[in-house]
Amino acid sequence: MDRNDNDNNQELEENTLDKQEQKTEASPGIAETARQNAKPKQEKPKQKSGFKTLMSGIAGGVISAVIVALLFTTNIIPLNQQEESDSASSEGNEQTAPEIAETVASDNSNIASNMDEVSKAVVGVINKQQQSVWTQSKQAGAGSGIIYKEKDGKAYVVTNQHVVEGAEEVEVVLNSDTRISAKVLGTDSFTDLAVLQVDGKKVNTIADLGSSKNLKVGDTVVAIGNPLGMNFANSVTKGIISGLDRSVSIDTNGDGQPDWVTEVIQTDAAINPGNSGGALINSKGKVIGINSMKIAKTSVEGIGFSIPIDEARPIMKQLEEDGEVARPFIGISTASMGQVPPQYRDQIQLPENVEGGMVVAKVQQGSPASKAELQQFDVITKINGNKITSILDLRKYLYNETKIGESVELEIYRDGEPQKISLELVKREK
Repeated sequence: MDRNDNDNNQELEENTLDKQEQKTEASPGIAETARQNAKPKQEKPKQKSGFKTLMSGIAGGVISAVIVALLFTTNIIPLNQQEESDSASSEGNEQTAPEIAETVASDNSNIASNMDEVSKAVVGVINKQQQSVWTQSKQAGAGSGIIYKEKDGKAYVVTNQHVVEGAEEVEVVLNSDTRISAKVLGTDSFTDLAVLQVDGKKVNTIADLGSSKNLKVGDTVVAIGNPLGMNFANSVTKGIISGLDRSVSIDTNGDGQPDWVTEVIQTDAAINPGNSGGALINSKGKVIGINSMKIAKTSVEGIGFSIPIDEARPIMKQLEEDGEVARPFIGISTASMGQVPPQYRDQIQLPENVEGGMVVAKVQQGSPASKAELQQFDVITKINGNKITSILDLRKYLYNETKIGESVELEIYRDGEPQKISLELVKREK
């Protein structure tokens, strides 16, 4: 705008000079003035005046260009003026960045707040065993647990069955480092769950149980527990859900053979010894899983497993109320074909086209199997038309597909001949 103002002033000055020159040329006298007024108007003076104006304008433009060039070279008008404008525009755009940062910060704050709340409901579980009749019980192991309920002055803690296995005494260590005695209400080896009861007077926080139904691979999760004992109590590790509906075979009786398959959530959040029974929570601070196990190999990193909370709830309820999980019962002990001792294998006769099956090793008296007249060395090949090749197949079908009181049909081979036997499932007695 300054340069435009200067150009306008120069043009105004030139016009003024033209007028002054015209006035000077018209001043010889009154008579001459009268003669000029009487004569027709001539164009020559105007041409002269216009030419001067044009030349003056060109000169003014050249002078202005020189001045501007000097200003640029002296940095009075910076050459990066456009860059400054772009920078300012960028700064203007960056003004929206704090909103994004605030959102992230807010989310992190919420997670931190939720973790702080949940961590108060995650406790230590001390397994105390007596080394001999002459000594008092001492700590034999430690894990984690989750306070999930409080009622009538009692608080209830869910943990893993293997955390309290073999314990003669169990202690729960609260977030305040207070230790209180716990009663084991019930355990279940197949789901690796146990429920404890403690005095609720000193319990101030209950975990918020969520749902594992709508989880997605990649969801952010946090594992809370006590890795390597109470020295690292309430440790928090962050990760993601790496896989859903993972089937993991486990050995529940220590015979080296898998006899159950559990459905678990896979996560890369660090789960170490002592984390067992701790909470796996989502970004909202809700418990979606109970940390249970990990793959412990030097070649494997970041593969841990948690029991989905939706699968754990009904088990927790049964353990809390009944002390056990009611499952259908047949009343037999079985073995795979390869587990039969050599001296008894001649008792088993199967057609060549039959592959696999479970050999009946023992029939419990008074059981459904006894009433249906199952015998030792019978080979079970199918249940309700479903192929059976291992105790795992048999249990999975019984525990997942049938109910107490239902009748099932077993297809067996006895002395090489096929037979069908029906029996009614009953509840296993304590």
